[in-house]
Amino acid sequence: MPVTKQAIKKVRQDKKKAIYNARLRRAYKKAVSDFRKNPGSALLTSAFSALDRAAKVNVIHNNTASRLKSRLSKLVKESASSVNTKTTKKISSPKKKPASKK
Repeated sequence: MPVTKQAIKKVRQDKKKAIYNARLRRAYKKAVSDFRKNPGSALLTSAFSALDRAAKVNVIHNNTASRLKSRLSKLVKESASSVNTKTTKKISSPKKKPASKK
């Protein structure tokens, strides 16, 4: 148990900070997992903001946030390219015969 006044105050502050940090940690992990389950631009922006918020207050390191954001962006790119290749396949149309001149 802390004895001095400042040590008692520090314990109080640490409890509050731990709760706040846990909330931020849960928020960014949930945002990232939600995005991985269903990639979309709206979920990507919410994941980015949650990661930036966590990095801003040192819950996670800046490089960790950047790495995760990069990986999430990569997922969006891959899903977009797979959708484009599926939808933009050329449909072969029957060739028209040139009109004969008489």
